[in-house]
Amino acid sequence: MGQPGLNRRQLLATLGGLTVAGSFGFAALGTGADALASGADTRVRYWNLFSGGDGYNMIAMLDAFRAENPGTDVKDSTLQWGNPFYTKLAMAAAGNRAPDLGVMHMGRVTGFSPGRLLDPWDVDLLAEYGVREADFNPALWRRGVIDGELYALPLDIHVQLCFYRRDVLKPTGLIGDDGKLVPVTSTAEWFDVLKEARKATKKGLQTIGLWTNDQNFQWWFFVAFYTQLGGTWFDDTNTEVTFDTDKATQVLQFLRQHVTDGYTIPGAPTGEQFVNGAPFTWEGNWSVPVFSGAKLDYGATPLPPVFGRQATHAESHAFVLPHQAGRGGAANDGAHRLAAYIVRNAQAWAAGGHIPAYTPTLSSPGYRKLQPQNEYVSAMDHQATEPKVWFAGSTGVLAQDLGPIVVSSTMGSAEPDAVARRMKSRLGTLLAAKNPMDGRTAAQGGAAA
Repeated sequence: MGQPGLNRRQLLATLGGLTVAGSFGFAALGTGADALASGADTRVRYWNLFSGGDGYNMIAMLDAFRAENPGTDVKDSTLQWGNPFYTKLAMAAAGNRAPDLGVMHMGRVTGFSPGRLLDPWDVDLLAEYGVREADFNPALWRRGVIDGELYALPLDIHVQLCFYRRDVLKPTGLIGDDGKLVPVTSTAEWFDVLKEARKATKKGLQTIGLWTNDQNFQWWFFVAFYTQLGGTWFDDTNTEVTFDTDKATQVLQFLRQHVTDGYTIPGAPTGEQFVNGAPFTWEGNWSVPVFSGAKLDYGATPLPPVFGRQATHAESHAFVLPHQAGRGGAANDGAHRLAAYIVRNAQAWAAGGHIPAYTPTLSSPGYRKLQPQNEYVSAMDHQATEPKVWFAGSTGVLAQDLGPIVVSSTMGSAEPDAVARRMKSRLGTLLAAKNPMDGRTAAQGGAAA
């Protein structure tokens, strides 16, 4: 792109405004020396943030790639999820120590200084390896495009879901002849469902788990239902706050009613209660391996369209090219080949509950057989995402700032209408703040709010 990058000193200074957790050291990241010594024709250093079941699935996919591409040696390093990962990735890009390939949450890409800390994808090269824009949900692909260039290649979307126990709910009449939860189209219908479900709930268990005191989950739920109402955040130029406090108040009241009507137990271990027989829980799709492993008779749908419009919170893991001053050659070609391979062969990734971004996978016989994944695959077409601004995205400033405010309403320490006004005020403050990784703020001595 020909644009100057941030140096390490500037990056450390500006990141201070983000209250970033974790060490800035590189000792645990590896340099790829073992890959460089292997004698392979092409060597690709790849950083990701996948642990647990996701980590095992990614390793399996990498091993399959290695078997099919013996001339490419992949050095993969798994870093700590969250801000520690993003900090180290940013510093590596600023200090010309970046890997050839990385993973980010799509919502963080806008704030990661595309053109300075990230390099654009060569879409013609991706096409040579079988990955084309036409094979993706249009809205998802556009999220990775900044200033006309693709900076994030989607791997999946991961969504918030309504998990339900078929075995528990069957006597209530809430399970249809197709074995799925009866449709819900309004808040009144939803609370009627919970009222019936409570009749089948064992003593000591909650009717629904909502992570009522967790700032991330409450924020994700808010985003979903606010989107169902058609709520907006900013104008098209991201210069004016358009947040609708009336719509926000409706959502906050809806979330709070689950507590005031006694359907959820604040602080209860949500997943554990579901395994023990609670009828419902709202969780991310990453809980699918847990509940399937427990041999539960359950289903999962997108969050109910209680405000009349389908929309469930969605984020996306995406491949990125961390900035390298001399990007190109065999390693860059290998990064494109590796990312395209994983995207095209993501059925194994779906085992973790994620919805593959590569749409041909979604119509494959193998994916259609997956339960309950095939029940919520429609979420790809009605994603509720955070606004495309630098302070959004997983573990980003927006969630950190507004998540606790939503919790205060859900838990009853603040009134929903007052909370909605406070959210709008905070959005104005964030919109006026400088991005600490924009490549210019540091030189001006600025810092993020």
